[in-house]
Amino acid sequence: MNKSTLTLAFALLSTILFAQKDPIKIEGEAQGTTYHITYFDATNRNFKPEIIQILKDFDLSVSTYIPNSIISRINSNQKNVVVDQYFIACFKKAKEVWKNTEGAFDPTVYPLVNAWGFGPGKKETIEKKKIDSILKFVGFDLIQLKGKHIIKKDLRVQLDFNAFAQGYSVDVVSAFLNSKKITSYIVEIGGEVYAKGKKPDGSNWTVGIEKPIDNKESANDLKALVKLENLAIATSGNYRRFIIENGVKYSHHIDPKTGYPTKNNLLSASIFAKECISSDANATGLLVLGLEKAKLFLASHPELQAYLIYSDEKGNYQTYETDGIQSILKEAE
Repeated sequence: MNKSTLTLAFALLSTILFAQKDPIKIEGEAQGTTYHITYFDATNRNFKPEIIQILKDFDLSVSTYIPNSIISRINSNQKNVVVDQYFIACFKKAKEVWKNTEGAFDPTVYPLVNAWGFGPGKKETIEKKKIDSILKFVGFDLIQLKGKHIIKKDLRVQLDFNAFAQGYSVDVVSAFLNSKKITSYIVEIGGEVYAKGKKPDGSNWTVGIEKPIDNKESANDLKALVKLENLAIATSGNYRRFIIENGVKYSHHIDPKTGYPTKNNLLSASIFAKECISSDANATGLLVLGLEKAKLFLASHPELQAYLIYSDEKGNYQTYETDGIQSILKEAE
């Protein structure tokens, strides 16, 4: 290599390193929430238009809040609805987690979600007779995917992927960044996160896990900090979405076996996995299962790691963490 070539190579390397000092940040709104994406790119490409379109297409597939989305058309029993790759991925993951949690996670709980006032539908007056009538068409065994079409055993069956769709959208955006050869990034949508690689300075991407304090409007103080590298985290809790009726708090997590919101001492479940769709779906399932069943579940699923926050008999916070995250997690000061 001659001197001029060496100088050119060094100048190119310096340009790349300098360019990577300043991250590109993309923020916006989607799925009724916010998203924040940060990545380092040697050529400073801004992918915001592409990401906006990806999230729009995603909502048109699986958002129950959009009347003409694929899932809404299926729920209203429109004929000859052809599902897309987003819907298929959600359906297959839902079926997997439904089986693994023995029905604690079930996306056909949607009519109950609406009845309790946690969906786009109008809240209904809750009484046992009403719940029992809805339970007759709640069950993931009542619906199946054949090719690119949905087959229902009961036309009243409806689907709701909102319990883990945000996690999957994190994976979708991450896959896009991977396709663009971005090797250092963090994607957060509605609090669900995936982080790839390290920052150019060698430091880890760090996220916080909130204290499970009832709060619908703003962020809570942090309970723990986690370093992420090629890892996803999703947290499901009963402190963000709830209603209070006649002095009683009802969480938005509905037990598909009883038809009523879950009541147990597990306040928050943060699940770590290689894909955020798995983190998000299983976090929801474990919150329905409760603490002791969640521990048993995690013992038989080593591909998942967890940080659980629960209340003891005196109402104090206690935590349970799996062995695989002890090196990346620390309690917040």
